[in-house]
Amino acid sequence: MGSVAMDSDYGVPRELSALQKARALYRPDLPPCLQGTTVKVEYGDAAIAPDVAGAHVISHAFPHTYGQPLAHFLRKTAAVPDATVITEHPVVRVGVVFSGRQSPGGHNVIWGLHDAIKAHNANSKLIGFLGGTDGLFAQKTLEISDEVLSSYKNQGGYDLLGRTRDQIRTTEQVNAAMTACQALKLDALVIIGGVTSNTDAAQLAETFAESKCSTKVVGVPVTLNGDLKNQFVETTVGFDTICKVNSQLISNVCTDALSAEKYYYFVRLMGRKASHVALECALQSHPNMVILGEEVAASKLTIFDITKQICDAVQARAEKDKNHGVVLIPEGLVESIPELYALLQEIHGLHDKGVSVENISSHLSPWASALFEFLPPFIRKQIETEKLLAQLVEAEMNKRLKEGTYKGKKFNAICHFFGYQARGALPSKFDCDYAYVLGHVCYHILAAGLNGYMATVTNLKSPVNKWKCGAAPITSMMTVKRWSRGPAASQIGKPAVHMASIDLKGKPYELLRQNSSSFLMEDIYRNPGPLQFEGPGGETKPISLCVEDRDYMGRIKQLQEYLEKVKSIVKPGCSQDVLKAALSAMASVTEMLTIMSSPSFSGQATI
Repeated sequence: MGSVAMDSDYGVPRELSALQKARALYRPDLPPCLQGTTVKVEYGDAAIAPDVAGAHVISHAFPHTYGQPLAHFLRKTAAVPDATVITEHPVVRVGVVFSGRQSPGGHNVIWGLHDAIKAHNANSKLIGFLGGTDGLFAQKTLEISDEVLSSYKNQGGYDLLGRTRDQIRTTEQVNAAMTACQALKLDALVIIGGVTSNTDAAQLAETFAESKCSTKVVGVPVTLNGDLKNQFVETTVGFDTICKVNSQLISNVCTDALSAEKYYYFVRLMGRKASHVALECALQSHPNMVILGEEVAASKLTIFDITKQICDAVQARAEKDKNHGVVLIPEGLVESIPELYALLQEIHGLHDKGVSVENISSHLSPWASALFEFLPPFIRKQIETEKLLAQLVEAEMNKRLKEGTYKGKKFNAICHFFGYQARGALPSKFDCDYAYVLGHVCYHILAAGLNGYMATVTNLKSPVNKWKCGAAPITSMMTVKRWSRGPAASQIGKPAVHMASIDLKGKPYELLRQNSSSFLMEDIYRNPGPLQFEGPGGETKPISLCVEDRDYMGRIKQLQEYLEKVKSIVKPGCSQDVLKAALSAMASVTEMLTIMSSPSFSGQATI
């Protein structure tokens, strides 16, 4: 058995404010399918990867865990003859580890898992690993109890267990994880994290299956960036909280800009490779502009194109006597700007070779050196996108002012980075509910004996009593992506759960585009206010979640029901007309689906 480090503060009761104490008393509701002590599972068809072209690569890399069926958890009274009913629940030992950056609501996953384990067998144990995956490798543990959880329920942070470098990737790390699971006699290991952590969970599950290790591996979608999003995962735990906290800060800045009437605020938000946070915050707070990395990449905009775009907006507003504004910028915008990304790649390569910062310019390629020298001195050590854009816009506006092509007031910029201060925020009611339910789903996955699955909850925009709970193989969420490595080189990546970019044909983006002109010119700033746990704002959910129709698991089940109806209607002895209609319709559908499922049709649509 592992031991708790003596100098550790993990699991120590928090000193709670009156508000935190009131929050700790709140107990989330459960959907009907998770209530009671019976676990009822309906298995669907084998789940395949969305990347048709890469499916062979994925199945070859994960022979034991690819092609497993979807699992739907049903209420005890559901009339589904083929469902598996599990009524006996032996004592189990389950390990849980935080992996990846802390995300509000993470503690409630552990709380939900603990409650589910104890409700089905009071003698079962939940064992937390201290300090993330490092604690897993070193077998540093803490047994989770009601007493330990008491001051962490519905609270932010990851400080109950902590986290560190958080990866299970190398052979040594995988072997250390397996050794820990075997030494602690774990029936399951639950990994709480985002795309990278769940990719690691899939690999761990495959290795355990191959090595005949009895520990089952379960992943939970928890990441503040909201980029673990696919046909099975509608949103992640933490995204709602982060967007609400940031939207209030942005709204405060908007009000200040409107009051002072002389500043442009450039606000950088979290989101390294995808701009989901920036999009959601724009929909909630209505700033004048938002620059999305996905737009920049799709249009192949340069840093100068973006600068001109902002400058033209500043000039248009000045013509209406508006010399203020707010611009949102995602953290990873730099990676979407080709010349800046290529420059960064060269710089990182030189750093790896030991070239000092002072000598970087002389070692760069000619074009990269010219761009590097063009950048403001304070930017060269670390590219802070909001400061770079503010500086470039200011220089261009001063130039236009001098030339007489701009008649507005002198351009003044103020830069902010809203990100890390929101990571430890008290989670929203939605994130508390969602995380707690996911914890219960993890136990259902364990009870069903599933390995290499992610806990899923769909139909999230509806009330909790209509949420649909299930599990999907992590391998069915994987793609094989082609990664660019500079202007002329490319290579095929390994199968992984990749970050989902904003869908530029999706409803949230469409909603933004419909309102972008009024956002830009009319100052219709909206302040959602501070995060509310109850009252008018308590039940709100992400706008991008509510405008979408993403109940994939529900639609899969609905399709199966239609297919069963066809089978029941078209039986030997049915009329010729019924048979002809069925054959004609099914032939057309089959032909269309065959075309849509071909690699040439869907190869470009990897998430």
